[in-house]
Amino acid sequence: MRLLSPRIRAFHVFSSVLAIVLLLSGSAFAQKKQPENTPSPIDTGEILRAVVGIETTVPANTRTARALGTERNGNGIIIDNEGLVLTIGYVILEADSVNIVKPDGKKIPAKIVGYDHNTGFGLVRAIKPLNLKPIRMGKSADLFAGKRVLIVSHEGELPVMAAQVVSRRPFAGYWEYLLDSAIYTIPPFPKYGGAALIGVGGRLLGVGSLVVSDAFEGPPPVPGNMFVPIDLLRPILADLLENGRSRKPSHPWLGAHTVEIDGRLRIMRITKGGPADKAGLRDGDIIMGVDGKRVKTMEKFFRLVWAKGDAGVNISLNVVKSGTAEMKIERVTIKSDDRYNWLKLKHSY
Repeated sequence: MRLLSPRIRAFHVFSSVLAIVLLLSGSAFAQKKQPENTPSPIDTGEILRAVVGIETTVPANTRTARALGTERNGNGIIIDNEGLVLTIGYVILEADSVNIVKPDGKKIPAKIVGYDHNTGFGLVRAIKPLNLKPIRMGKSADLFAGKRVLIVSHEGELPVMAAQVVSRRPFAGYWEYLLDSAIYTIPPFPKYGGAALIGVGGRLLGVGSLVVSDAFEGPPPVPGNMFVPIDLLRPILADLLENGRSRKPSHPWLGAHTVEIDGRLRIMRITKGGPADKAGLRDGDIIMGVDGKRVKTMEKFFRLVWAKGDAGVNISLNVVKSGTAEMKIERVTIKSDDRYNWLKLKHSY
């Protein structure tokens, strides 16, 4: 007996799961019988084939090589008829070689088109025709807690899973990253990087970014995934295609990775050679405020820093230095920078 390949098995599972999702969602297509000669509004095979693999190699001397690795892989989502593939940015950041892996395993060379730190999106384009249909983009603004969705990846034994949106709320990442209305889903999906979040009608609603421990805040908290809303792509897509990045001025970048501990914001790692390092901040220092305004969370910290102006502006922090006997709050002025000046991107695009 011939065994089915993982991708074929995934197709059958995907079709079944999607039918259930449509039925439970109350979709008009699930409620209204269509004429026999009317094409189905959703081609499950096309959706599955439109989620491809992304493989990259990154030079060892780049800024992100140590943290993210020199060989990376994730998922990509075909979004036009000319080989444009959307992914999560950390998969392609500072890469000098990119391959798109088609459903049949064939690898197609690609070039990096753009990267946007504010959203986390990355774009690549196949050098040769993919001959695969794109996924249409939906409106993530219409997605709220309780909505049923599908998560689709290129990887894994069965790269598709039914999920539920449990929250729309801000997400703050220690790498100076903030989304106002991230999409949180449960249960956790393991192959999340660049995975497609698909809604009723087969529309793309988000791009997979992370596994988080508190997708549902609880109590008790429930782990799941965080997705970047697709609505964030539309305003910057033309800029990414033309310039490789958004034309909007960059936020001030400090180069200080922070973590929230017991109501305090502690620096867990300083970027060597970055603005915070040059200003004398060190691992373990506690950030008490920004220009006299108290901060306890990364979200408030980023918002206060970014409100000071664009990259290059001076940022005044109120800091308790680690390793000192006194709990003395010092004022430290940091000359912020543009993150894009620090990253080694010229060889990419």
